[in-house]
Amino acid sequence: MPQKIAIVIHAAPYGSERCLSALRIANMLAAHDEQPEVTVFLMSDATVLALPGQDDGQGGKGLQNHVEMLLQAGATVRVCRTCAQNRGLLHLPLLDGISIGNLTELTEWIMTADKVLTF
Repeated sequence: MPQKIAIVIHAAPYGSERCLSALRIANMLAAHDEQPEVTVFLMSDATVLALPGQDDGQGGKGLQNHVEMLLQAGATVRVCRTCAQNRGLLHLPLLDGISIGNLTELTEWIMTADKVLTF
């Protein structure tokens, strides 16, 4: 049975490297030979990571590439409904593969996880 690893990201994606670090670690875990079950819950200011079309200022997609790689590796990514609503994001299109979640879902992920990481 694969390990279950829940990752909660709540740091703002820009201004520090906490989101980048979280996504890099999540991608390494999702691609690991042991194939753990990786779930990522975006809360607070990290909810904007789920929005498409973010440019890194150098013509690239920046953090969006990391999120897309994570999804391609089979990770489950959810956005906190309340956090998205508070930021006016609830009805905006999200990256393919990301959906709105809730604290009940996050609670279940945490309770059944072998490891929980927060950023």
